Amino acid sequence: MRKDDRLTNSIDPNGFERSAQKARITLTDIAKAAGVSRATVSLVLRDSPSIPRRTKEHVLQHAERLGYVYNRGAASLRTAKTNIVGLVIHDITNPYFAEIAAAIQRELAKYGRVAFLGDTGDSPDRQQAFIDTIREYFVDGIIMSPAAGTDPKWIAKLRDWRLPCVMVSRSLPDVPIDYVGGDNAGGMREATSHLISLGHRHIAMIGVNESISTGRERLQGYLQALRSAGLEVRTDLIVTCPATREAAHKALIRLLRLPQPPTAAVCFNDVTAFGVMLALQNLGLEVGKDFSVVGYDDVAEAVLWKPSLTTQRVEVELIGQRAVSLLIRRIQDWTAPVENLVIPPSFQIRETTAKPLSRREAKKLRNAANTWSRFPL
Repeated sequence: MRKDDRLTNSIDPNGFERSAQKARITLTDIAKAAGVSRATVSLVLRDSPSIPRRTKEHVLQHAERLGYVYNRGAASLRTAKTNIVGLVIHDITNPYFAEIAAAIQRELAKYGRVAFLGDTGDSPDRQQAFIDTIREYFVDGIIMSPAAGTDPKWIAKLRDWRLPCVMVSRSLPDVPIDYVGGDNAGGMREATSHLISLGHRHIAMIGVNESISTGRERLQGYLQALRSAGLEVRTDLIVTCPATREAAHKALIRLLRLPQPPTAAVCFNDVTAFGVMLALQNLGLEVGKDFSVVGYDDVAEAVLWKPSLTTQRVEVELIGQRAVSLLIRRIQDWTAPVENLVIPPSFQIRETTAKPLSRREAKKLRNAANTWSRFPL
């Protein structure tokens, strides 16, 4: 097509002129095409109950055929609402948080709202930059899992700005903002107690991260279970490391090289547990027989592994529903009291836990770890 052809006027099938300079379809265009008043078109697009269903369908068919795009910016100036929610996730590559984000977006759709999704990479600076940006779009509110190291005072400013906010999964101390998440301490206490009930006495915890509320609470639950059973708390079995497969893989091999290696491990999350399972398999050890593993979250992948992972199920769908419910409540009533909702987990006993090996048999764990040389630890 020549440049001149692109700028020539054309007549649409309804007989009114449209040029390249008038590419945006207006309410008047739709009214002419549908043979109704501009006021009727406006009411239809705002889903007014005063317009009969047949008229709505007639007008919407013409609007769709003409390619009309709703001007949400202009509408928000009239209504002070955009129906947009900022969804701030610290790590969308983590399958648990991907499931949380999906659950939240499904629930928002029920309220006619959409999400602007931002992955902060667990960086407070990126988190602040994203929130500053979405504020420019006049979002109705924010649902967020705070990045590690987030300044509670900065998050508290959201209340000063009267921006509705709900924290999900991770909380911040002394911040008067609605929160929904799992019972991390209780869940890890139950997971550790399960291994103790099987006869394990040397139980590692892999993936500790005390810079976030989830990490502190799960460590607390682990320690509570050991102390309640009268077991020694061995600091050499408490491993602080990123919650990744690679970090957990390396951690497990180092643990098995100890003079008194663990016979089981509770992991910060399922991803960490997968790294432990891979290490055991690479060492020629049998998961759930030679060494017991417990995860946390019960992501979709957990039941598909062979053997299937014993883990704490966090009800992500319920957390998503409650997070959106709290946000809608805050949008509608800014003065409502702050709520903290804690959802109990559900323990899933599968194939990765069993009674420990005898002391004589357990020597195979150290022997296998000492032969590992594929990459440095």
